[in-house]
Amino acid sequence: MSDTTQPKLVELALQGGGAHGAFTWGVLDEFLEDPRIHIEALSGTSAGAMNAVVVADGLRRGGEPGAREALRNFWSAVSRSAMASPIQRTPIDMFMGNWSLDMSPGYIMMDMLSRLVSPYQFNPMNINPLREIVAEQVDFDAVRSCPDIKLFVTATNVRSGKVRVFRKEEMSVDTVMASACLPFIYQAVEIDGEAYWDGGYMGNPALFPLVEECKGRDIVIVQINPIYRDEVPTTAAGIMNRLNEITFNSSLIKEVRAIAMLKNMLSKEGLLDKHHWGDVHFHRVNADHELKKLSVSSKLNAEWAFLEYLHNVGKQTAKAWLARHFDDLGQRSSLDIDSVYLY
Repeated sequence: MSDTTQPKLVELALQGGGAHGAFTWGVLDEFLEDPRIHIEALSGTSAGAMNAVVVADGLRRGGEPGAREALRNFWSAVSRSAMASPIQRTPIDMFMGNWSLDMSPGYIMMDMLSRLVSPYQFNPMNINPLREIVAEQVDFDAVRSCPDIKLFVTATNVRSGKVRVFRKEEMSVDTVMASACLPFIYQAVEIDGEAYWDGGYMGNPALFPLVEECKGRDIVIVQINPIYRDEVPTTAAGIMNRLNEITFNSSLIKEVRAIAMLKNMLSKEGLLDKHHWGDVHFHRVNADHELKKLSVSSKLNAEWAFLEYLHNVGKQTAKAWLARHFDDLGQRSSLDIDSVYLY
């Protein structure tokens, strides 16, 4: 039996994915509720970044229960704001139980508009309701002063094309919105004279800070975007959905490949046990069987029923994962990175 007298340290890597980030909410909810686990660090991109700062704010206010409550309050606020949006499911989709927005007139208009004109043209005032929600829901002074967790938020530098990882001391509304800035929908976010787009292009999420700057050696990737699909898409919506998945998984795959190659080199040189990159363990929590059913448009569906559905999927998935792999934490990787990410 495992020694559970001391909580096991884990680092969570949180992918971005719009409303699908509610799945990550469910995973975090379960991990925060489990006394055998202590989340040492969160690395997040886009929706993952939002989840991360909300957790830090909640921890500072009221420990793990406070973090769980803060997550629910945040996603509730997102849903309430979306009620006024013209992007809604059609009555037919509601009747059929389809979470997609593919047939929504508002979604179709926004999608066409984003392909024809830039956000600097169709949204010159740079209005972003999500920014207001983050500012209202998150006390960034509390985030920056939270002693219980390390934070890393990833954005993409527009001019250099390089990854930019913001640490906890740098957290602000701007850093979070930079990490979530889709360039066809929002204007680039300016921070200290540099322009940033969504971090998913270069780090979804960034793993190297979790290896280099944390004591724990267990990185749990909370993956929203499916890696593999059996079918080849043949519709315009299906092709766009698959392109999004490939694009926003590519940076993660490249980083895992680099770490795997480094570990292999250290092993050949007999240095695996002497280097801090050598003892890192990889794990993954995902629900491809459920998330594969959802189209890319559903990432903009913030109905409370949908968010609750994703939360429940995430919570149950995390509960099942912990039942299977808790004993692996601190001992070995439960993720075969070669079969999942490399070959």
